[in-house]
Amino acid sequence: PSIPRHTNRLINEKSPYLLQHAHNPVDWYPWGQEAFDKAKKENKLIFLSVGYSTCHWCHVMEEESFKNKEIGEIMNKNFVCIKVDREERPDVDKVYMTFVQATSGGGGWPMSVWLTPDLKPFAGGTYFPPEDGVHRVGFRTVLLRIAEQWKENKDALLENSQKILEALLLGSEIRVRGQKSPPPSKEVMTTCFQQLSNSYDEDYGGFSESPKFPTPVNLNFLFTYWALHRSTPEGARALQMALHTLKMMAHGGIHDHIGQGFHRYSTDQHWHVPHFEKMLYDQGQLAAAYSRAFQISGDKFFASVAQDILLYVSRDLSDQVGGFYSAEDADSYPTTASGEKREGAFCVWAAEEIRALLPDPVEGATEGTTLGDVFMHHYGVKETGNVSPMKDPHQELKGKNVLIVQCSPELTAARFGLEPGCLGALLQEGQQRLAAARAQRPRPHLDTKILAAWNGLMISGFAQAGVALAEQDYVSRAAQAAAFLQRHLFDPTSGRLLRSCYRGKDNTVEQSPVPIQGFLEDYVFVIQALFDLYEASLEQGWLEWALQLQHTQDKLFWDPEGFAYFSSEAGDSSLLLRLKGDQDGAEPAANSVTVTNLLRAACYSGHMEWVEKAGQILAVFSERLQKIPIALPEMARATALFHHTLKQVVICGDPQGEDTKEMLRCVHSIFSPNKVLMLADGDSAGFLYRQLPFLASLERKDGKATAYLCSNFTCSLPVTSPQELRGMLCP
Repeated sequence: PSIPRHTNRLINEKSPYLLQHAHNPVDWYPWGQEAFDKAKKENKLIFLSVGYSTCHWCHVMEEESFKNKEIGEIMNKNFVCIKVDREERPDVDKVYMTFVQATSGGGGWPMSVWLTPDLKPFAGGTYFPPEDGVHRVGFRTVLLRIAEQWKENKDALLENSQKILEALLLGSEIRVRGQKSPPPSKEVMTTCFQQLSNSYDEDYGGFSESPKFPTPVNLNFLFTYWALHRSTPEGARALQMALHTLKMMAHGGIHDHIGQGFHRYSTDQHWHVPHFEKMLYDQGQLAAAYSRAFQISGDKFFASVAQDILLYVSRDLSDQVGGFYSAEDADSYPTTASGEKREGAFCVWAAEEIRALLPDPVEGATEGTTLGDVFMHHYGVKETGNVSPMKDPHQELKGKNVLIVQCSPELTAARFGLEPGCLGALLQEGQQRLAAARAQRPRPHLDTKILAAWNGLMISGFAQAGVALAEQDYVSRAAQAAAFLQRHLFDPTSGRLLRSCYRGKDNTVEQSPVPIQGFLEDYVFVIQALFDLYEASLEQGWLEWALQLQHTQDKLFWDPEGFAYFSSEAGDSSLLLRLKGDQDGAEPAANSVTVTNLLRAACYSGHMEWVEKAGQILAVFSERLQKIPIALPEMARATALFHHTLKQVVICGDPQGEDTKEMLRCVHSIFSPNKVLMLADGDSAGFLYRQLPFLASLERKDGKATAYLCSNFTCSLPVTSPQELRGMLCP
C-alpha cells in the first residue's frame, strides 16, 4: 500500500470506524475536551459526523466528500470536525439523533450535525451528496452556507440553538405523570397482539411491506402471548405468525445459505435482497428466537437454523480470548484485483460460476441433470441474475444471484425425478463447494470492537440455545464469553462495567487510554445474559455477579423523581440531554428488558423493592403501552410477567445426580416465559441459601430429586417425577 498523504488524530483511536477515517484530508478530532476547547478558543462551529464501520452510506459519504481535498479544506477552515462511532458512544448518537429526527422528520447514518461551540445543535441531516443535484443540496454548498451564517448572523444562530435545546429538553422528557400504577396487563397484551396482527404479512411473514427487519422483539412477544393464551384462537395465531416469519426468513436471501448467519435486513417484501452487513446483536437475538421456536414446536428445522447462526458466530465473530466482535461489513472487493468495493460482492453468485463449480451428473436423476441444475433450481438462481433492478439502484448486483429457497425439498426432488431423501446430501455438497470457492474471495471488513451490551445479547443466544437444544458446548461458549467480560470489561474495584475493548496486535485485548464507561444497555443486556447463563449452567457465581451489577445499575442510572432508568449516567457536561429510550427496535430498549431483569433479580434475592421498581417503570411508559404497545413489544411482554408474578421452579437435588438432571431436562424442554429456575443443592453456606432463607425448608422427598413450584416464596407440594413437573409447568 502507498504511504498515506494525510494522517489526523484518529490514528490514535482504537475504534475500527474512527481508524477508517484516520487518513482523510479532514482534520478529524475524536469526541472529547480537546475538540471542545479548540471550538471555544477559536470561536468556531463544530461539524459532527456520526456513523459505524459497517454502514454502507457512511462509506459512500467518506469516498465522495471526506476524501475530497477541496471539501476537506472547507471543513478544516470553517469548522472543528468531530467523528463519533455510534457503537462506542450511543449516548452522543442519541442526543443528536433526537435533534435530527425532530427537525427533519427522518434519521439514520451517516448523521451530519452542526453545533455551536457549546455543543448545541442547530442544523443537521444524514447523508449529503458532495455537489448540488436536482433534488438535493450538496454537502459543499451546505458547509459554505452554514459558515456564512455564522459570520453574518452569529447572535441569531446562538439564540436559535438555545430555543432548540429547550424544545428538545421538553419533548424528550419521559417521567411518571399522575398515574403511579402499571397499566392493565390484559389490555396492553391484547392491543399489542392486535397491532402486530394488523401489520402482519400473511404471505411472507414479518410486520411491514419493505424494507423488512428481523425484529426478534416482536417474535418474543408473540411467543409469550401464545404461552399465556395456548387454548385460544388468538394464541394459535400468535404462534403461527412467529413461526411462519422465522421460516420465511430462514428460506430468504437475508439468511446466508453458504456462510451462515443473518444479514441486517431485507430491501424487499420477500426477504430476498438484503443489506449484507451482519451484526452481532441480530445473531444473538435470532439464535434465541429460533431456539425458542424449536422448544415450542419440536420442529428440528428451527434447531438447525439456531445451530447455523451459532456456527457463524463461533467461526467468524469470535475472539480467541472469548469475546464476540461487533459486525461484518456489506461491502468488499469482488476479486483480489478489484479497485473498488461493492455491496454484497462476497455473498452473490453468477449462474456460470455455480455451473462451473457443480458440473457433476446426478445419479438417479432425469437424464443430463447436473448438481448445478438441482442447486440452482432449489435456490432460485437465474442465468441473468435474480435481483430486480428496482432493488439494485447502483447496479452492483447486475447479473448476480442472491440465493433464496423457493421450493420445498419435495418439489425440487420431484422436478428432477429424485428420491426426496437424497436431496439434503446434494444441497450440502453444493453448499460446501460454494463455501470453498467463496473463501478465495477478499473478505469484507470485520469490526473487531467488543461491546459489553452486544456480547450480553450473544451470551443469552448461546445460553438459551444450550438449554433448548440440550447442547452443553453452547453453554460452555456462553460461560467463556461471560468470563471474558468479567476479565476485560468490568472493574471489580468500582463494580462498574466498561462499554468496549478492542482486538490488538497478536490477538491481545486492548483498552482505550480513557476507557468508555458502560451505559444502561451494557448493564441490562449483561445482567439478562447472566440470568440466562445461570439457568443454563446453574453456576451460582453468575447469579451473584448479576445481582451486584443490578445494584450498580440502580445507583448510576435510576431516576428517583421521574422513575425508570436514564440511558447514560449523570455528570457528563458534554451531554446536553439524559434520555430514556422508548422504542424496542433492532435491539430492545434497555428499560423494557430491565423490567424482566428486576423481577428475576427479586426472585433470586428476595429484595422486593426490585419488584416495586419494575412496576414504576411500567407506570412511566403506561400511556405508550396502552396506545401503541407495538412500539414497545418487549415491555408489553414484561407487563404480563409483572401481572402474573414469576414462578420460582426450585429443584432440590444433587447437581450430579441422574434424577436431578432428568428434572432439569424437563424444565429446559418447556417454554414457560414466567418462570425462574433455581437449583437447591443443599449447600446452606452457598450464595442462594444465604439470599433466600425459605430454601432451607425445602427437602428431597424420599431422597429423590424433588421439584417445588413457588410463588412469592410460598411453595406447592413436592413432586418427584418429570411427568408431574411437566403438568405443573403447562397447566
